[in-house]
Amino acid sequence: MVGVCVGIHLLQQGRSVVLMDRNEAGEETSYGNAGLLQQEAVRPYEFPRDLSVILPAALNLRLDVRYHLTALPKLMLPLWSYFRNCSPRRYESIAQEYGHIINMTLACHQELISAAGAEQLIRKVGWITLYRTAKGRNKGHRELDAYARQGVNFKVLNGDELADMEPAIKGHHAGGVHWQDPWIAGHPGKLVKAYTRLFKQLGGEFVQGDATSLERSNRQSWQLRDHQGNTFEANETVIALGPWSAEITNRFGYRPPMFFKRGYHMHYQYPAGQPRLTRAVQDSEKGYMMTPMDAGLRICTGAELGLRDTPSTPVQINRAEAIARALIPLGDRLDAEPWRGARPCIPDMKPIIGPLPGVPGLWCAFGHGHQGFTMGPATGKLLAAMMTGQATEIEMSGFQANRFVHT
Repeated sequence: MVGVCVGIHLLQQGRSVVLMDRNEAGEETSYGNAGLLQQEAVRPYEFPRDLSVILPAALNLRLDVRYHLTALPKLMLPLWSYFRNCSPRRYESIAQEYGHIINMTLACHQELISAAGAEQLIRKVGWITLYRTAKGRNKGHRELDAYARQGVNFKVLNGDELADMEPAIKGHHAGGVHWQDPWIAGHPGKLVKAYTRLFKQLGGEFVQGDATSLERSNRQSWQLRDHQGNTFEANETVIALGPWSAEITNRFGYRPPMFFKRGYHMHYQYPAGQPRLTRAVQDSEKGYMMTPMDAGLRICTGAELGLRDTPSTPVQINRAEAIARALIPLGDRLDAEPWRGARPCIPDMKPIIGPLPGVPGLWCAFGHGHQGFTMGPATGKLLAAMMTGQATEIEMSGFQANRFVHT
């Protein structure tokens, strides 16, 4: 999503653009998500500071977050930095910056959706946080004032209102929150592919190759080869490789403190004759998300803290499935294996957008954590403005790569 959108906006600024991916567009992390375009996500995911949350997480007892013990040596420093950035004062400052870019997202997506003729892929119905218990509801409600201050639109639901909105949910629950602004993409990968068709219509060239093979051809230009051995040269290159981005930046002396929150999803049949969810629902006290997709109901897990490429350990998706079957009508699995991807996370929760320090002609657009699918068009618009010497819609100093030069 991010790379395609950067390419579109650079084309709109008059640049000639080649987009390289090892596969077709929209088949990695931009495919495996809850399908939400999250205008409400103005407050990034906090590192918990409540001992009632930290202790079960430390014992690997929670469903929403798990970790690989063998990965902890490499995770400790970025997680410690993440924890420090979630102190109240730091977090509020970060949330304000983060909110500025999130507030751009739906308008930027709408421009591309209209231009790409992709309206049929979008449902503008919002999504729901479900609270099973009064304790969970009360805790969730305490956080709503902060969202209201940042201009988020939502409606608090009691148990009856929740049941009326989503009859597929079994039993009576304490309530929920309907986040009214977000949109759902019924097939996230298809939305990225629609944007890719727009990229090509605007004159962009899409090629398949190993983008991590980037090298200097001389002091003024960069060089890549596609899978067929064709060579492409450019004066400027944008790194938008998500969790693979550091494989390039490390070679040029920039080592971002990136860590990975791996996630899983699985699709399920809609049982015949049974009510279906009409919106995405977060089972907040259990720690997973359900989204009605074109391909079936998609269950998405929380975070698995581990190394990017270690084998799958789909404990979370198996446990989430068992819980979801007691909550809604759920048919058979539709995928042979759970999908797994890695969210590229930065300890201060903000993406890295801007020039690579000390390396002229190399630009960054990565580290979006959970929100690359949402932030892609806004990132493209902002970075294209920076690369062409124009004023950006928001202040970008807090997103630039040089904030980690001494890390």
